[in-house]
Amino acid sequence: MIPASSLITQTPHWPWPPALKASLGIHVAAGSAALLLPESALWAAGSVLLNHAVITVSGLWPRSALLGPNVTRLPAAAAARGEVALTFDDGPDPEVTPIVLDLLAQEGVRATFFCIAGRAREHPALLRRIVAAGHSVQNHSLRHGHHFSLLGPRGFEREIGDAQAQLADITGQWPFCFRAPAGLRNPLLDPVLHRLGLHLVSWTRRGFDTRTRDPGRVLARLARGLAGGDVLLLHDGHACRTPADRPVLLEVLPPLLARCRAAGLRPVTLDQALPHRHGAA
Repeated sequence: MIPASSLITQTPHWPWPPALKASLGIHVAAGSAALLLPESALWAAGSVLLNHAVITVSGLWPRSALLGPNVTRLPAAAAARGEVALTFDDGPDPEVTPIVLDLLAQEGVRATFFCIAGRAREHPALLRRIVAAGHSVQNHSLRHGHHFSLLGPRGFEREIGDAQAQLADITGQWPFCFRAPAGLRNPLLDPVLHRLGLHLVSWTRRGFDTRTRDPGRVLARLARGLAGGDVLLLHDGHACRTPADRPVLLEVLPPLLARCRAAGLRPVTLDQALPHRHGAA
């Protein structure tokens, strides 16, 4: 097993996001005001609390870029070429993922799989099949814990770094993208991603296929206004099932691929569309 510590290399200095610089300034100004002008202490405390609320909401908003870079769309050049990214979360799943791979192969389409490393360890052959078919495997954490957004730097290092090492050990390829469980995070995540050379990737549109049993509704959410540059979120793991007990994804994927084809859109992997975060291969 490749140790997680080996993933941390010399990288450019982490650039503070403007929102966090402003947050630090607010704290300094509020503390100074409270010391120099005691009568302003209530206002100072209020400004700090408001600032904390904004930061918290930013962490709970998966597509927010206030806490650091966040890929919600493909680059402009990829969008101009009519490229879109199909991304599948929470796998690999021994029932669903093989069928997804068959459907993608029928259309000659490449996609990106954000895999939970703990599940990948249970199904290594399936992960290797994903890579052998020309798809991309990226990091979706080690365990996909519900407490992920509450972790500190060491917790993030373990959860993401260990997942990096395990996924690379299975596939022979280093992930360079990370998607947070449920898209939730806190201000301490981006410095860790920066050190590991990982893009944070969310999405342009999602179908809520882990909650909605109606394939038509899921497809409508994904296909409405579908355009070049979109990053689509689906799930091959934790997939909701139709009333007929079939994974919703398997009902949605064929017509979604047909919509892409009819619109002249070409699904690509994130490897094809995104530069590496620090310019390294």
